[in-house]
Amino acid sequence: MKSIFDKDLPQTPANHTPLTPITFLERSAEVYPHHLAVVHGAVRRTWAETYERCKRLASALRLRGLGRNDTVAVMLPNTPAMVEAHFFVPMAGAVLNTLNTRLDASTIAFMLDHGEAKVVIVDPEFAAVIDDAIRLRKCRKPLLVIDAEDPVFEGSANRIGELTYEDLVSEGDPAYAWQLPEDEWDAIALNYTSGTTGNPKGVVYHHRGAAANAISNILEWDMPKHPVYLWTLPMFHCNGWCFPWTLAARAGVNICMRRVDVRAIIESITRHGVTHYCGAPVIHNLVVNAPQDMKLNLPRGVKAMVAGAAPPASMIEGMERLGFDLTHVYGLTEVYGPAVACVKQASWESLDIGDRALLNGRQGVRYHLQQGAVVMNAQTMRPVPRDGQTIGEIMLRGNITMKGYLKNPVATQEAFASGWFHTGDLAVQYPDGYIKIKDRSKDVIISGGENISSIEVEDVLYRHPDVLAAAVVAKPDKKWGETPCAFVEIKVGARATPSEIVEHCRRHLAAFKVPRTVIFGELPKTSTGKIQKFELRTRAGSVAAITASESKA
Repeated sequence: MKSIFDKDLPQTPANHTPLTPITFLERSAEVYPHHLAVVHGAVRRTWAETYERCKRLASALRLRGLGRNDTVAVMLPNTPAMVEAHFFVPMAGAVLNTLNTRLDASTIAFMLDHGEAKVVIVDPEFAAVIDDAIRLRKCRKPLLVIDAEDPVFEGSANRIGELTYEDLVSEGDPAYAWQLPEDEWDAIALNYTSGTTGNPKGVVYHHRGAAANAISNILEWDMPKHPVYLWTLPMFHCNGWCFPWTLAARAGVNICMRRVDVRAIIESITRHGVTHYCGAPVIHNLVVNAPQDMKLNLPRGVKAMVAGAAPPASMIEGMERLGFDLTHVYGLTEVYGPAVACVKQASWESLDIGDRALLNGRQGVRYHLQQGAVVMNAQTMRPVPRDGQTIGEIMLRGNITMKGYLKNPVATQEAFASGWFHTGDLAVQYPDGYIKIKDRSKDVIISGGENISSIEVEDVLYRHPDVLAAAVVAKPDKKWGETPCAFVEIKVGARATPSEIVEHCRRHLAAFKVPRTVIFGELPKTSTGKIQKFELRTRAGSVAAITASESKA
């Protein structure tokens, strides 16, 4: 029976509309039409101009037959086209698939097929790999290729598409009346993650989650109007942690950067008055370790966000000494990037810099619009004691969690068992509720913020004719956070060298996935023949490094 608060009080378009980050662009164009939105080389565009271009592009896609749930893939660096893609693709009702620009052609081909892409927009720097990927596709359905030419790109502009990006802009209607999604549960983006299997998993985002995480970013950083944001974080990674949508909500400035370089980072911060930027520990380490004369004019108070592999205390200390206000966040592709933040407490300010760095090195507490972040016993699904000692698995739930894995119901069900998203990351929880990762139950290596599947690397190692057995684990690295370390058993009589193994991997893997270390010897195994990766992690130093860090707390 309906209560008095349900009777004659229906949902209507007047009191209930789907949440979507597209409306953030619309509002900024209306309220701050002349405020700068995008900077890239000589390009300067306002929010009104950006909105008009996005309407044109969305209209052009619709005119070419694309609509709800059609996939548009993009292979772009951090350029204005990449910013615009986060709006015009969903404005057309389609789903944005940002492709990792570091991947090889065979992996890209799998993604294009699995995601059933109908369009791919490609920067000239990546035209060759997309051209190869298209030839490797198993799907025979037509794929519209669009060349996104960039005047800042200094290489040869090889065109492989039927038209250019600016041709597409000119086809569209600047007055296009785009529609809200039919449901905020509609897909807005598709992001592939290596996970723990060879083939990438397709993580599906919904409009509600994209809007919620964009707002959470604002709240976590107390982000004012018109922030100036430097794009050091790849927008292909978790949709840039949702920051394209965050900046639209605050009418900020997107300072685009197609290639990360420490001199360019520092010069951009000083020249453009950058107030915010994000990145994996390797990015911040570049700044910390830059020559002293390069850092003389760095302003103090720039807000930086770090995630990926757990940042070392030395990096946190270095950033603080330079005057950066560093926020440590934790998340996964499955939760739109950051979903947990190490919120700083006023009481920490009285501590010395080393103790503050240790506290700031924890992963933290749930994001504003994430409902829960708890360390649980995975068998009982009960929270572990908040003693900073008892290890359990990080579980997340709430609005900023994916719809699930595309075409993979078994993996989706496993990930959401008992009503929580199982991260696979092992951690402890302290009395103040802050979480700290201790190890990873999934064999994923996070190098420079990028996930590497150990199984994928192992599959390549096993293809070498001299390899009898192989296992890959994470090895701590001061620059990249972690790098792949390969333990290899060679067949009797074989004469392969570590350098030959590395060269073999280079021929079959993206460069960042190639093992930096190869160790020959018999692999430790259980009685059933299973390789004991825990023992290998100990040998590689990952467990030892974590233990040493903890002993300082």
